[in-house]
Amino acid sequence: MYGVDCTDCHCGPCDNYRIMPGILRYGSYVPYCRLQRTRLEGGGRGERAIANFDEDATSLAVEAGREAMRGSAPAPATLMFASTSHAYAEKLNAAGVHAALDLPPETRLVDLSSSSGAGVAALALASAIGTGRPSLVCCADMVVGAPMGAREAMGGDAACAFLVGDGEGAAARILGSGSHAEELLDVWRGPEQQFARQWEERFAQQRLVPALASAFERCLAESGIAPSDLKCVAVDSGHRKVGGLFARAAGLRPDQLADDLSGSVGRAGAAHAGLLLAGLLDSAEPGDNLAVLSASDGASALIVQVTEHIGDHRPIHSVADWIQSKRADIAYETYLKWREILPFEPPRRPDPPRPAAPPMRRSERWKYAFVGSRCRTCGAVNLPPQVVCVQCGAVDSMDEVPYADATARIATYTVDHLAYSLQPPVVAAVIDYDQGGRFACELADVDPKKVEIGQELEMTFRRLYTSDGVRNYFWKARPRR
Repeated sequence: MYGVDCTDCHCGPCDNYRIMPGILRYGSYVPYCRLQRTRLEGGGRGERAIANFDEDATSLAVEAGREAMRGSAPAPATLMFASTSHAYAEKLNAAGVHAALDLPPETRLVDLSSSSGAGVAALALASAIGTGRPSLVCCADMVVGAPMGAREAMGGDAACAFLVGDGEGAAARILGSGSHAEELLDVWRGPEQQFARQWEERFAQQRLVPALASAFERCLAESGIAPSDLKCVAVDSGHRKVGGLFARAAGLRPDQLADDLSGSVGRAGAAHAGLLLAGLLDSAEPGDNLAVLSASDGASALIVQVTEHIGDHRPIHSVADWIQSKRADIAYETYLKWREILPFEPPRRPDPPRPAAPPMRRSERWKYAFVGSRCRTCGAVNLPPQVVCVQCGAVDSMDEVPYADATARIATYTVDHLAYSLQPPVVAAVIDYDQGGRFACELADVDPKKVEIGQELEMTFRRLYTSDGVRNYFWKARPRR
């Protein structure tokens, strides 16, 4: 049985015999928009990924979670959502991800926050749970720094997700983990502060490199392998030089150190270590040993071994696919407006009403999971779902039909230059689904000059607006990435 080991002597079946935890499925997501660092004062080279105006940590996590859960993935018993930029300061943010992924109501929900090390911590916790059903770990972050600062230039927005559990057929098995905890003033933000502060590079190097070495040593001891056995090592840190200094201190070869994606994505907070791991899994071969380390408020390390099943469980989009699919001409002023850093004149229209709890509850599976209905009498698709069929009038004769992963094409569209949007103009379209049904919605991540009838689309979960602190989420369509 693959992935079965003895916890003490690695000898085979005995009293300590157990099935090792593994990564069953995984997914990633990098937003479509990029900000060139040349547009920033002292920003350096490359670009950083930035979430669109209608995206937040919740919607990013949903996109990565959909990649991990697509197909016949088993329903998780636990959903952990790690982020330093949760949409709500006080409300269970994992509940929104749970609803959009249409997971069972008995799923345990957990938020992890306050440190960019929360992503690796969530993975380690998931591997230690050891229940019969797996755990889904979603990590997403939008890193916002003070204008003209290093955090603004070197940060990035992205998400990743891992379905972790016991059993055969995993894409990779988790060989071991290690951590080093200490009280460290590196990155901090008080509740009264808009932007996080970060200590100087020299201090971080002196503290974080030994912390990484300590966590790495524990992880190697638990895994029972040597540094030379590792195919690739990915190091996540908020300081540019820490990864290289650690690699030299640990005796790693230059070819073992993976690209940290700082030039193409930027450091994506609690999601970055997982994003690096997902990128390694995208190109790994069976038998490869991979390590990912995160230096944040101490250090954490994780080592996985790729199995022969990796090819069966890779997501539709690789990290490289997301990075290559982009719009790279976003103006710096536009980015500041999206993040509500730059004041701007509000629209001369009434404020949108706050979403109310009762109607949100009544239409939850349509609003969050995008589930429609098909009439059992005449076969007509009803979007939104109906009790009475709009085609034949049959009552209570409906079957639920999921549409979140459905492919659609533009039947007709309009470009509206008057409707209010943080990224005008608004492109609205009537779309026809390949599996049947027609729906009118807004398009996201779209170039108005390149929209055309018949264009292939896919659905994406977005935040429509925020009113009185309540985030109103729904689905839009975007050109297939």
